[in-house]
Amino acid sequence: MMQTRARARARAHATTAPQTWRLFLISLFALGLAVAATMVRAESQETIIESHGISSFGELKYEADFPHFDYVNPDAPKGGTFSTWAFGTFDSLTPYILKGNAAALSTIFYDTLMTGNLDEPDSMYGLVAHTVEYPESREWVIFHMRPEAMFRDGSPVTAEDVVFTFNTLLEKGQPAYRVALKDFQTVEALDPHTVKFTFNPEGPLRELLMTAGGLPILSKAYYDEVDFTESSLEPPMGSGEYELLSVDPGRSVSYKRRDDYWAKDLPVNVGQNNFDEIKIEYFADYTTAFEAFKAGAYLFREEYQSKIWATGYDFPAIDKGWVKQEVLDDGRPAGTQGFWFNLRRETFQDPRVREALGMVFNFEWSNESLFYGTYERTNSFWENSDVLQAEGMPSEDELALLEPLRGQIPESVFTEEAFVPPTSSASDLGDRKTLRAAGRLLEEAGWEVGDDGLRRKDGKVLSVEILNDAPGFDRIINPYVDNLKRLGVEAKMTRVDNAEASEREKVFDFDVTVRRYAMSSTPGDELRSIFGSESATVDGSANIAGIADPAIDSLIDTIAKAESREALTTAVHALDRVMRANHYWVPQWYKGSHTIAYFDVFGRPYGDTPPPYGMGEVSIWWWDADKAQALEAAGAF
Repeated sequence: MMQTRARARARAHATTAPQTWRLFLISLFALGLAVAATMVRAESQETIIESHGISSFGELKYEADFPHFDYVNPDAPKGGTFSTWAFGTFDSLTPYILKGNAAALSTIFYDTLMTGNLDEPDSMYGLVAHTVEYPESREWVIFHMRPEAMFRDGSPVTAEDVVFTFNTLLEKGQPAYRVALKDFQTVEALDPHTVKFTFNPEGPLRELLMTAGGLPILSKAYYDEVDFTESSLEPPMGSGEYELLSVDPGRSVSYKRRDDYWAKDLPVNVGQNNFDEIKIEYFADYTTAFEAFKAGAYLFREEYQSKIWATGYDFPAIDKGWVKQEVLDDGRPAGTQGFWFNLRRETFQDPRVREALGMVFNFEWSNESLFYGTYERTNSFWENSDVLQAEGMPSEDELALLEPLRGQIPESVFTEEAFVPPTSSASDLGDRKTLRAAGRLLEEAGWEVGDDGLRRKDGKVLSVEILNDAPGFDRIINPYVDNLKRLGVEAKMTRVDNAEASEREKVFDFDVTVRRYAMSSTPGDELRSIFGSESATVDGSANIAGIADPAIDSLIDTIAKAESREALTTAVHALDRVMRANHYWVPQWYKGSHTIAYFDVFGRPYGDTPPPYGMGEVSIWWWDADKAQALEAAGAF
């Protein structure tokens, strides 16, 4: 399988440490698993919850005195280097602004109030904050911060820094922050180490506590002297465990572990962050990156090209046992990789057009001819999740959510099973049956074939440009373009470099592009940034398709405000069903596993089954000095 830009970015972040900045979640009391202290304030009779952690539905696994997460090796040795690769280029170490292309893992400089883990889908535990306090109504939260928390320069991390961070991200950060933080009413420093967030009572309160806990903490003193809005290759001031070691713009970036990191002995960090150095090498294409791996230019590679996985791993380092090749389970939803239509373009506003164009992507032919039968077709936005993926006809509980939207959503939602892309011939790229069905849909939409074989409506030719910055993806896009031409579409693929593609996507200057979203196992308010109307016209937003549909907004709101996991699951099924019926994308493929290769210099705390929410190769693996010495003696490096 080919790794898209977004997939590369998602993997680079998702496998290094829990994505606390994405866990837009909230907690209740811990249902006996990790009991949070409660008290009742006499003046209001309002129950206040105090806890060492927060989760969506109170399902904390770890008690207040837990020594470390279960999946780590608390005695893991420190040292050595973890190196991997990234696609494209970078020109900045500033990850929270729209300007520039930030380097992979550049969020590593920053600590957060709370942090997640690879064991639970929606829980966070204290990092800069040691405890949280909030009412059952969830309309506010107070974080009690650790006085020992320090920035890299030795200055304390204070509540004023948290307030500054919120205001700065809201006013000067990526435009998407204005969507994510819109239901924050006030952020106050109650004292130097206590900060209070107050939320809109009508907002998605289950989510907002987690959003607050996952914000990176910026240094106010540092940005009093430095312009936050300008991209820079100077290392920013953070309080995280890693600082910049070296940077070669566009080519490589290295981070080094800080010996003086203030939180290295906290339970949430025990057995983690074991490498002295983390290095990312950049390459402009996948083939060059693979050849560099074979030569030992970097040590770890997750393989996304099925052809290389099937035919390329026969080089000497494999034969000599220097490089290990493995397939590990991936317990997360597979995500939503596909060709995304830009709904801001008039051409793609008719769902019949989108469905027709999607039908002629022949996955079955691609899987057999290009992918060595490695993959399965993606159907759902929560593919590979038996719990969250909609199937069959809507249930009674789903209908209770869908009926009020009748007339605003496709009627097929009520009359047909959840949409699944049609199956085409694996032996015939231009499956005539599928092409005829797609042609009928275009004719219904008013796109008629002219004498020159092209489809027109109101004198305008039906044209589609697919944006591509990955040379290895040509072999997948070109057959799709051929089928679109058979359908009478004036189709083409436009190849650009990674920097141009990133800039064009920021301002939505494309017809169709490829993207993958790594969907949460506990979806919530983050869906507004991906599929909500508020983000549709915000430059640089994650809503790449420009979805702006009140019915979708309503279902997202229901998901964000769900008060039980059962209610959440029902609402996700309904949203999945409606979005699939709207044909916003052409789903591609997935596999529920990690295909990895690495030089045998690492240790890890598990065998063939990693934690359910990530391999943790950067966060919980470690450098095995004996293995490394043996490979060096054998001439592997």
